[in-house]
Amino acid sequence: MIAKIGKAGANTRGVLRYLYDTVRAKDHTDPHLVASFDGFAPDPGRDPDATLAHLATVLDLRVKQAGDRAPDKHVWHCSVRAAPEDRILSDEEWAVIARRILNATGIAPAGDPDACRWVAVRHAEDHIHIVATKVRGDLREPRSWNDYPRADKECAAIEKEYGLRQVVRGDRTGAKRPTRAEKEKALRAGHAATPRERLRATVRTTVAAATGTEDFFTILRSASVLVDIQYFPSGDIRGYKVALADDTNAKGEPVWFSGSTLAPDLSYPKISERLAPSESASVGRHSGLRSTAWQQVTDAADRIPDVLEQADDAVGQAHITVLAETLDALPLIAPASYRSQLAQAAAAFERASRSRIRARHQQAQATRRAIKAIVREPAPKDGALLAMLLDSLLLAVVAAQHWHHTRHHDQQAEAARQAAEHLHAAYQAAAAQPLTVIHQHGLRLTLTVQQEQAALVRQALPDLAEQVLAEPGWPALAATLTDAQKSGHDPTILLAEATRRRELDTATSISDVLVWRLHRLVGVVGGRPAHPDSASTTRLGSSAAVLGPSRQPPPRRSSR
Repeated sequence: MIAKIGKAGANTRGVLRYLYDTVRAKDHTDPHLVASFDGFAPDPGRDPDATLAHLATVLDLRVKQAGDRAPDKHVWHCSVRAAPEDRILSDEEWAVIARRILNATGIAPAGDPDACRWVAVRHAEDHIHIVATKVRGDLREPRSWNDYPRADKECAAIEKEYGLRQVVRGDRTGAKRPTRAEKEKALRAGHAATPRERLRATVRTTVAAATGTEDFFTILRSASVLVDIQYFPSGDIRGYKVALADDTNAKGEPVWFSGSTLAPDLSYPKISERLAPSESASVGRHSGLRSTAWQQVTDAADRIPDVLEQADDAVGQAHITVLAETLDALPLIAPASYRSQLAQAAAAFERASRSRIRARHQQAQATRRAIKAIVREPAPKDGALLAMLLDSLLLAVVAAQHWHHTRHHDQQAEAARQAAEHLHAAYQAAAAQPLTVIHQHGLRLTLTVQQEQAALVRQALPDLAEQVLAEPGWPALAATLTDAQKSGHDPTILLAEATRRRELDTATSISDVLVWRLHRLVGVVGGRPAHPDSASTTRLGSSAAVLGPSRQPPPRRSSR
């Protein structure tokens, strides 16, 4: 159940005219009162002698009595809507719901004889409109500050008590949605997204790519975005505004948006905090290792589930923020065939990147530097590196979903779930070709080698072995284990490490999942080193050594 409170108005009769209209509003059927402040308000929908003017006069009585003391915008208007799949509520039930919302918001507290005058109008099966005039019987304004969150909290309680769908709720950290006027203007201009949405996506991508605040503004301008920087008298930057050249008002002037109106985390102070330089320049798991930026980002994404499981909330939020920046950056550099799904994953995860928890961004700066490096580094020709990165990011997004869910961040958890679906589609597309190469390599293994690897799997994974051996992806896993042995690794230890890190019961193909996990551990792809500069033997088990036996994270669900 959703309560939507509109901006205060000054025309009581105008609002009532809309609610009782059945000509222009085709979805309005049988408009009538389900409740009112005293139970005797005239109902133009059911009483042939009642008129809209009469009802408006009754509601406006105290406004007239207050005279100059009455607020200019005295009309309070709230719609309360049930979910499409909910049962049809009776008029009596809607009447109770209206009174509960009015009590929760402070417009008409229960038992208060001086409460504001109000009516609840029903003109459709699934919702009502509550209209009140904001002058009490003592001619004061009601104490209705923070009315929306109060109404939303009451709706959540009503859902549980009435057995209705429990709607995913937010924490007021979401980005402002485009208005109806913005949407209609965008459609007239031939754009699927509004200027606000287009600018938000551009600014987020720019933050992911920029190496500092000066670079941030330079990249924005190079993307054909108009930028207006505001300064303090001291010369320091106070904030910024952005606009699109093709988005103008009636006077032909650009329509400007400040960063904070695009999203709470896109204000200049928030951006400068994320782009602030840090002392450490190390990204890899061990300072002595050399690897490409792509490998560094993959390693960092692979560690996020463990960080979210063990670190405090401020550090966890920092890594979720940097995970969002990784997703924002990928569409810039990924092959064209994957960009659509990756862009959708980034757009969905945008909501999951923020919460009420203040991030300790310095804890994730090393990963942030690696992300900025991959934007400037040529994408690897070997699709296996991209597939491994997407595999790690998918696991990280699923871990972020669990992190938000356990903290009751409902909107963020749902956004992460949606992002995982898009990311999974991109992963499957990216993994197809390199998995085929590895699979063909596996088919060339002798029967004896395959039997040896099957015995290893039965020893390491007794509960999953038969399922793995029956999967189409088994030859690829056998080839990966064989290559790992040739590189000097113990396959039994590798399999134990790979299965320790994530739960596998929900995987569509266990063998495919294990292939990428083993590749990240040992760095071999198709019989050759994937990370020629990395000391894979040192990487293997490093997380287990750091965690220790008493700090092993519990298994987490995989979406594959």
